[in-house]
Amino acid sequence: MAMRRWDSGADLPHMPPGRIRMTRAAGWVRPVAAPRRMKTREVVRRWASGTRLSAPFERSARNHTKKRRRTRMKNASGWTRPPSCEAKKGSSGVCTTTAAMEEILAFARCPAAAWELGFAEFMAGYNHGKLSEEECVELMRRMSEEGLALGCARLFQWLREKQPVPVSPMAWLTAFVSLGRCDMADVVLEIVARLPLERDFREAVLYNAAISAVAYCRRYDGAWEIFELMEKNNVQPDHRTSAIMLNIMKKSKASAKDAWEFFQRMNRKGVNWSFDVGAALINIFCFDGLEKEALIIQSEMEKRGIASTTSIYETLMKAYCKSNQIEEAEGLFVEMKAKGLQATTTTYNILMDAYSRRLQTEVVESLLLEMQDLGIRPSAGSYNCLISAYGRQKKMSGKAEDAFLRMKRDGIKPLSSSYNALLSAYAVNGLHEKAHTIYVDMKREGLKPTLETYTALLDTLRRAGDTEMLMETWKTMIDEKVGGTRVIFHVVLDCLAKHGLYLQARDVIYEFGKIGLKPTVMTYNILMNAYGRGGQHYKLPQLLKEMAALELKPDSITYCTMIYAYARVRDFSRAFYYHKQMVRSGKIPDPRSYRKLLNTLDVKAARKNIKDKSAIQGMIKGKSGLKPRKEKKDEFWKNRKKRSMLNHGH
Repeated sequence: MAMRRWDSGADLPHMPPGRIRMTRAAGWVRPVAAPRRMKTREVVRRWASGTRLSAPFERSARNHTKKRRRTRMKNASGWTRPPSCEAKKGSSGVCTTTAAMEEILAFARCPAAAWELGFAEFMAGYNHGKLSEEECVELMRRMSEEGLALGCARLFQWLREKQPVPVSPMAWLTAFVSLGRCDMADVVLEIVARLPLERDFREAVLYNAAISAVAYCRRYDGAWEIFELMEKNNVQPDHRTSAIMLNIMKKSKASAKDAWEFFQRMNRKGVNWSFDVGAALINIFCFDGLEKEALIIQSEMEKRGIASTTSIYETLMKAYCKSNQIEEAEGLFVEMKAKGLQATTTTYNILMDAYSRRLQTEVVESLLLEMQDLGIRPSAGSYNCLISAYGRQKKMSGKAEDAFLRMKRDGIKPLSSSYNALLSAYAVNGLHEKAHTIYVDMKREGLKPTLETYTALLDTLRRAGDTEMLMETWKTMIDEKVGGTRVIFHVVLDCLAKHGLYLQARDVIYEFGKIGLKPTVMTYNILMNAYGRGGQHYKLPQLLKEMAALELKPDSITYCTMIYAYARVRDFSRAFYYHKQMVRSGKIPDPRSYRKLLNTLDVKAARKNIKDKSAIQGMIKGKSGLKPRKEKKDEFWKNRKKRSMLNHGH
């Protein structure tokens, strides 16, 4: 065969790849046919069938089998479902299922399997003669795939009773996943503490599954216990361990500094960068408002060959929009498209929400049209941004309603947030009847009103002064056990106070006290207004005593409410008395409100109290802290002394 100079672009004819042995001499290459070698698959098949092989081939087959088992375990790591693993295979490699396996699987699908005693009684008739450990592992895999986590956990408990230390690590791995889904974190912690110290049981994948299972149960302290046990047993962590622990730190609201220190600690252990680790770090830094540092981490990822995805850019864009830096978010959006990454509905929703909060309706409309031109289907959240952008502006409720109807025409079912956005639009424009109609339509569609729904609706009814409908809506909220916030508490109270319904106001305070909302100074200010408008001004001192018993100190609004209440019934002696108290305590309102209060006292004060009034106003001017009116200074004042000296000289 003629020799030819090696060319990286030239192919060697008549010789398949892997069958060429090249000998180099002075830059020349001679292709030589290699002797035939058995494929690894053939070696493993012969070894599994019992054929006697030479020592190197037998060692290769054994190592390849162990490697395949570890690969399956690694693929099943993390808080994901175990992969669809093969059933017990014979020498032919065909999946086999026994009758006992089918019986147990059928029972696990029944409701009776949920009871521990029922499962134990059913499994009492089986032993390791009928059901081997490999068959148990296969059953656990199938149960996990079908979502029968409880049956999988029960089967593992039965296996532990028959054989306390199972041989296969896959049994432990599958059990960790199932026990986590069944909220059995304590069982997982107990099992991990008793893991054998053999090499097959000292794989990071087992500890990763255990950490994920405990974290799924929101037992983050238990997850750290497993990680410390992992270090104690000298188990080398991998990048999945680092990513899982960083996600746990994010959920437990750890600071970016702590997350970075943990990341450096893992680097010292030899754990390499990965996409999951970088994404977790970026999430934590963005959550803490450190967008620039998150960008540096993204650059480091790309330097190490880890490409950014759309989700990474969405996280960064969301952080910049949250800090009201929309221009930087737009720059990231352009950079993402320049790299060939496909924008998603979430990407556009992030930008639309930011512009919606800026009330830039034209930009939101253009982004919505751009989505449709690119074939990206808008979601309910996309239209919510448009509805909110119109709804936050006065005299724009009609366009908000048009956007809501357009969403329905496009075949997108409105969510609770969609109804809330439209309801808020009506609330801004004082259309309480339309707001209540939307609330009724929402319930008719089977959507449960949220706290945001009730907050917007009750505030609209308060502004309209519709006390009857407000009380009806509030009672519905209490009956549905939606809960309540202090904002809703004070909205309902204020509506009742404006109509002087002090008894109903007392009932509202009692109801909100049941859910742990104790009265504050603001609560008593509203209650005093209710008593004053309800003709119960003589009970206001009693309310002051209640505040003192609760260790609540009156503020300027408290005193102003009492003064206006007494001035309304022309009881100026008490009005001036509480004015004195207000001045002495130093609780003076802002200048504009205070001048209004003084004008009220000046106009309504009786002339027979003119002496007392003058004395009080003198004290007011001396202690109230009102700044004297600034007037233009005399231009000749600074030369007064000099002029007098000149006059004396003449």
